[in-house]
Amino acid sequence: MFSVNNFLSGSCSRLSWLAMMLFAAVAHATAQDTLLIRQPDDYRLYAPLNFDSDVARRLFVPSANPDSDSLAGRQHVAVPDSLLMKFYIAHPELIHSVPSAVRRSHHDDYIVDQPLRRNTDFTHHAPSGSRPHLPGSVTLMVKKPQFWSFKGDFALQLMQNYVSGNWYKGGESSYALRGNVTVEANYNNRQRLKWENRLELKFGLQNTRSDSVHSLKANEDLIRLTSKLGLHASKRWFYTLQLVANTQFAHSYKTNDPLLYADFLAPLNVNLSVGMDYNIDWFNHRLKGTAHFAPFAYNWKYTRNLELSSRLGIPEGKHFLHDFGSQFTFDTTWEFSDLFKWKSRLYAYTSYKRVEMEWENTFSLAINRWMAAQLFVYPRFDDGVAADSRHGFWQFKEFASIGFSYSF
Repeated sequence: MFSVNNFLSGSCSRLSWLAMMLFAAVAHATAQDTLLIRQPDDYRLYAPLNFDSDVARRLFVPSANPDSDSLAGRQHVAVPDSLLMKFYIAHPELIHSVPSAVRRSHHDDYIVDQPLRRNTDFTHHAPSGSRPHLPGSVTLMVKKPQFWSFKGDFALQLMQNYVSGNWYKGGESSYALRGNVTVEANYNNRQRLKWENRLELKFGLQNTRSDSVHSLKANEDLIRLTSKLGLHASKRWFYTLQLVANTQFAHSYKTNDPLLYADFLAPLNVNLSVGMDYNIDWFNHRLKGTAHFAPFAYNWKYTRNLELSSRLGIPEGKHFLHDFGSQFTFDTTWEFSDLFKWKSRLYAYTSYKRVEMEWENTFSLAINRWMAAQLFVYPRFDDGVAADSRHGFWQFKEFASIGFSYSF
């Protein structure tokens, strides 16, 4: 059984005996002008106290071949052996085990009698500076990472109907042509930074017999730039700075009305917001897009034509109106199938005194690679302008068309 007193007394005896042995070894080394404890075999003086049967064999059994060992070697071995033998005789109770017991305590799989060595034969040595001969020429190509991606949509839609003057239900003939171009240039370093840019250009003309004032007038007119700079926050979230600016190409009139309602840079709307973007990837990658939440937004509306100020919600006689508020944008594309998809953009801004909201929906049905039919539905709310007697602050626009369509 383990005894603390025996352990302490044994430890003290062992320390005193080791001190004695080290003193004797140093004295012997000084006499020989060599410090023998520096030799590899002297580790036994500091190792755990295990009985070594080779000590007794070397001390008491004469060598069969006295010339096999040098005199210096025998003198070196005799010093630690004699010290250990004295310790074995004086303190047998401090000896832990014998080498055979140590070997039995370990599994045979872990005992290595000889070091493992692999024999390797070299058939020849290649001369220094030489290169192996390879059939043909080998070219090393380092491809630069591509962080930019580009895509776009082009559409040219035609709408036409004809009604004769004596048609029993009445009506009128009309022609309309609409063009739509959307291009995107997006940067993503696939680490923390992304920069998305989208330019939308839409322009359409129509002709109706009932309009005696205008032979052609615009039924669709938009120039809009959306730019977002995002810093990665988590798996699907980005800290985002967003800029949205829009105006139009040409004059806008109503049927049989010579009064100008809108023009290029009349208005120019600029919205700058700071918030968070969430990347949408739902329904097995069918529904993709982004949702932008901006609690801090700055809105600036400008007109170069002072006559349009009050009609555009700008104080009369002023060129611009600016205010602060919050903004939200939900921009998605839902591909129900390879032929049918729905593109949606929901935009809302409030200064907590007025609200402006737009919801653009484009449903596209592909006929083939080059032809598609489209249905465009566009409700809008703006209580910053005068209310209509019939619709109030709500505005609505819709058309259906068919024509050329191409995406890349």
